[in-house]
Parts: sequence; structure tokens; C-alpha cells
Amino acid sequence: MAVLTGSRPAPTKKSRLGPNVVLTAAGVYFLVPILCALAFTFGFGDPRQTPSLDAYTAIFTTEGLAGSLGLTLLLAAATILLVFGLLLPALLAVRLAVPRAKAVVAVVCMLPLVVPAVALGAGITTVLRWGTDWLYDTPGFPVLAALQQPDFPLILVLAHTLMALPLAYVTLESGLNAIDLKVLVEAARSCRASWPRALFLVILPNLREALLNTAFLTIALVLGEYAVSALLGFQPFAVWTVAISGAHAQLSVAVSMVGLIGTWLILLAVAKLGRSKASKESH
Repeated sequence: MAVLTGSRPAPTKKSRLGPNVVLTAAGVYFLVPILCALAFTFGFGDPRQTPSLDAYTAIFTTEGLAGSLGLTLLLAAATILLVFGLLLPALLAVRLAVPRAKAVVAVVCMLPLVVPAVALGAGITTVLRWGTDWLYDTPGFPVLAALQQPDFPLILVLAHTLMALPLAYVTLESGLNAIDLKVLVEAARSCRASWPRALFLVILPNLREALLNTAFLTIALVLGEYAVSALLGFQPFAVWTVAISGAHAQLSVAVSMVGLIGTWLILLAVAKLGRSKASKESH
């Protein structure tokens, strides 16, 4: 019986026009406002002034910048520690001991996504006001006062932690999916390593990229968070930037541009660190 054979149809070459159009549109959407903001900070387009770097040189002498930026960085560091302290034990326990609780942990961590920042700030304000009215002359009143210290408002750390939970959960969960946690723990325990040694010498080094990504996203969130801080009456970096925008518009935009560029540099550094780690492991 003869077998019918025929030439296979040549594979059609997929057109890259669609992806290129999407990437070009996205680039224009993001780059045009940034370029316009940079031109505004340099003074281009304003016939009343000559282009200069005055807006950027004034950053170092502006009153309030150092205090607000320092407060924001302290809040970011405390938020990162609290996020790691809450999520890492929970995710490790789910992976190693109670896998049935994974859905519950995921729902709890993703719940802040459906709560707007304005609603969160209004709710915190109501609770603090209620606590001041009803907990006066009780042991709980000093706790409320400590949470609202202007030098270091712990209430903002708690609010930022809630807002960072969804991002941190996704990044840490992806990092845990990339490793075989049970095998690593069993190998460490078989070598008579204690649980703290297994955590700090085996598990965390394998999660370094996920931890760095989580820390970066948390820093970016704290640097840009405005609604809750403004509603509670504190002045971190974002609130200070908006506060000076009325009297020093160019300076405000210049500070925002410096913050944006710094954030992207951190992102590139984290990505490069992750690639270098992967290349070393492959060799």
C-alpha cells in the first residue's frame, strides 16, 4: 500500500508588529510625562526664566527634606522587618506543617487589595479617636500615645505593613515555589542543624532574591504612600513633597524625579544581583 507523502507546509512567521506597537505605546505613555516633568524642573518652555539646575541644587538646602526622608526610611526599615517577621514564619509553616492553611493565608494577605488607602486611613483615624475617648485613664492609653509619636509613628508602620502584605506575599511565594523547601530542611536537619541554623544558613540564602524583591517593593510603597500619612497628620517624604508643591512647584517635581530615578536604580541593582547569583549557580 502506497504511503502518501507530501511536503510539510512552511511555518508561518509570526508578525512582531502587535508586540512592538504595544511596547511603543507603553513607552510613550510612561516616558512622555517623565520627560515633560524633567523639562519643567530645568525651566524649559518658560520665557520668564533661563534653563538651569536650580531646582536640583535647592534640594540639598530645603528645610524639612532631611527629616521627612529620614523618617520615611526608618518607617520603611521597620515595615520590612515586620513584614518578614509576619510572613516568613507563616509561609514556612504552611509549606512544612499545615498545607491546608495555604488558602486562608493567601486570602488574608490579599485582603488589603480591596481596601482603599483612604478607607484604611479613615478607619485608623476613627479607631484612634475612639481609643482616646474611651481608654483615657486606662493602661491602653499610653499604648495609643506611643503609636502616634511624631518622631516615629508606629501606627504608620502597621498601616504600611497591611498595604505591603499582598506584594510581599506574591514575591515570597514565588521564591518558595522556586526551591524544594522540604528537601532543604530535611538535609539540614539530617546534618544535625538546629531550626535557627537551618533557617539562617539554608533557607534564607536560597530566598535571597525573593527577599530583596520584597524589600524593594516595600521601600517603594513606603516612599510613595500619601493618603494614610496625610489623614493621620504625619509628614513623611510623600506628604512633604505635596506640602511644598504650592510654594516650590519646580522643587517638588525635582524631588519626585530624584526619588523615581533612585527607585529605578535600586530595581536595576536588585535585578543585576539576581542575574549574577543565577549565573554563578549555573557555573
